[in-house]
This record gives sequence, structure tokens and C-alpha cells, in this order.
Amino acid sequence: MQRLIVLALAGLAGSHAWAQAWPNKTIRMIVPFPAGGGVDYIARIAGKGVSDRLGQQIAVDNRAGASGIIGLQAMMAAAPDGYTIAAASAGPLVINPHIFAKLPYDSLRDFTHIANMSSFPYLLVTHPSLPVKNVKELIALARARPGEITYSSPGTGNGQHLATALFNSMAKVEILHIPYKGNAPSILAVLSGEAHITHSSIPSILPHVRAGKVRALGVANAQRLPSLPEFPTVAEAGLPGFEASGWVGMVGPANMPKDIVQRLNREIVDTLKQKDVIDRMLADGAVPTPSSPEEFTAYMNSEFRKWGDVVKIADIKAQ
Repeated sequence: MQRLIVLALAGLAGSHAWAQAWPNKTIRMIVPFPAGGGVDYIARIAGKGVSDRLGQQIAVDNRAGASGIIGLQAMMAAAPDGYTIAAASAGPLVINPHIFAKLPYDSLRDFTHIANMSSFPYLLVTHPSLPVKNVKELIALARARPGEITYSSPGTGNGQHLATALFNSMAKVEILHIPYKGNAPSILAVLSGEAHITHSSIPSILPHVRAGKVRALGVANAQRLPSLPEFPTVAEAGLPGFEASGWVGMVGPANMPKDIVQRLNREIVDTLKQKDVIDRMLADGAVPTPSSPEEFTAYMNSEFRKWGDVVKIADIKAQ
């Protein structure tokens, strides 16, 4: 019996020493989207801060394709040793499971949830030709003209598509969806008047709002943004309870050692709480949302249910 206890303690000590030695080489951070997008932007901010704190390089590996599925598959195939992690968004983590009939992963079961990092509240905008100046007037017009008002999105099943589907459901209106192949064509559709409204990421649309080419009705955040206090929330402007944001969190393969998860989480949270990081992100339309692993898991579960309900009500399917 005594020998078994000694062996068990030795095993625990070895495991602890192994975790303490981490990291001793480059960490790969997979981003399942192209460089230059919102997920890549947050990944590089977090990666730089964590790298400085750990004293090891974090190499960003952009693995785009199949709505984020390819990158997450590559992360899943890696050993759960803390040397391969991924920065992923709401799309592949909590929307894809409801859009695609089959996925190679279960994002609530097959990943280690490390930390939530940032949200990207959408901005609801209209073409100036639409005779509305606020959310209440948009809802009234949509009810008076069911099926006549249109909205653009970067594609079927995209977060911006679901944001307006949620708006339709909560406001009890029928605004028709026109999907485009990407963010730029979706915005161009509203700029040209081909579509009447859209929910857009703030960095993409704000210059056009400033130039008077589109009219901003409200930001889809729970509170007004400190960097854009002139924009009311959609909730306070006429649709109570409405909130729709893209977000980015850090995940890893299932069964990562707890010590490593806690260390990664601590360095991510510390990075996102730095004033210069907060100011930079807010100026670019992103809201830092650092969390514990447990808080991130709870948030993912909540978002999974929320967008699953929207997909079901709107009968959205992958195309």
C-alpha cells in the first residue's frame, strides 16, 4: 500500500513538473479565418500580450475555409498540451452546429474553453432613401409594408444574417434577406440602395455613416459604446431586449491540463485589461470581454441556445 501511495505521489509530481515547464517552445494559435478580419485582429492583440508574458512566441496560423470548420478541425487534431490553441468566433462555435446537418466537432464538448476575449456589436444602418430616422419608425414601416423592406448580409448563416433574423422575430416584422458573398458586397448593397438595411460590423460601416452615405439607427449592444456615445442601443431606441454581437474566444483541444488553461486564461485576461489595449479595441469597434474559463463555457451555452432558437424560427439552412 505504501509503495502505491509513493508511486501515485511521484506521478502527480511529474505531472505538475511537466505543467510547470510549459511553455518551452512556440505556441501555435490557429485562426480559422483569413488574416485581416475581426477574429484575426483580436487573436493578434491577445497573442502579442500573452507571448510577452510567457516569454515564448505565439505564431498565428490562419486556416480559413468552410465557415471556420477547417481551422477548428486542425486544432482538434493536435495534442492537448497547450502548444496548439485557436481563436474562434460565434459562427463556428455556436451557429454552425445549427446550420450544418453534420459537423466534425461538438463545440460544447470537444474543445477546452479557455477565455472569452471580445465582442463586436453590430450597427444597424439604413440607406438614406428609406423614410425612417430611428428604430421605432423602422419597425412601424416594416409592419405597414411586410416583405417590401430588404436587408443584406455577408451570407446565409452569418452572424449579421442572424442578427436581423432576430430583429424580425422580436419586432414581429418581415424584412427580407438578401445574402451576398462577403462583407464588402453586403455593405455596397446598402450604400447603393440595392438593399435597405443591414447589421454591420462597426469598423466596416462607420466611415460611411460619418460620410452620410448610410444612416445609423442603433448599436446592437446591451449598453452604449463609450467610443460612440452618440449612437443609442437598438434596445433603448425601440426594441427592448435586443442584443446581437459577434464575439471571439480562445479554445483548445479537449482535455488540456488545468494548470495550462489557468495560466493561459490569466495572461489573456491581464492583456485585455491593459488600458492601451482597451482604448485601442474600443476605438476599432470591439469591446473587451475577458472571462474565466467557466464564465466562457456558460456564455457559449447561452449563445448556443439563443442562436439555435433564431435558426429554428427563421428556418435557416446552409447553402
